[in-house]
Amino acid sequence: MEAPHSGAAANAPDVIPVHSHTLTVNSPAEMGELGHSLAKLLRPGDLVMLTGELGAGKTTLTRGLGAGLGVRGAVTSPTFVIARVHPSLGDGPPLVHVDAYRLGGGLDEMEDLDLDVSLPESVIVVEWGDGKVEELSADRLHVVIDRATGDTDDDVRTVRLDGIGQRWAGGELAALGT
Repeated sequence: MEAPHSGAAANAPDVIPVHSHTLTVNSPAEMGELGHSLAKLLRPGDLVMLTGELGAGKTTLTRGLGAGLGVRGAVTSPTFVIARVHPSLGDGPPLVHVDAYRLGGGLDEMEDLDLDVSLPESVIVVEWGDGKVEELSADRLHVVIDRATGDTDDDVRTVRLDGIGQRWAGGELAALGT
């Protein structure tokens, strides 16, 4: 058996830290409440990626984020318009809500949305953004929502919050409960 190489870690590429927190959400109302609570942790420049099947609760979570951020306008799925901007009604950041479901390519295809221009002063939430928007920021929050599949009325969801990068190193995600 070969001994481990002691210098392997020193030669490894930079590893982006991931800080994860998992919780259970029992209803759509709780999903909205989670979004409202999560909004208190967000600040201008934050990128939030939402992953989950159709009907998992991505838009419901975003609706809660919008309420928590105090933005104008009803937060609805932007599937057919691709992106909606919700200006702040107070001194908080605007919410840019993007649905990348119909976009096939990476960041190039989303270039016309000017997300890189909006990011510094906004909170950007991207549904279905996996493999499409990671290049926008090394620091991002990836929210993965799992639900029972098949013919079920089960509202229970498992939500995993992966804080990627130094922005999320402080452990504030744990304050959201279990």
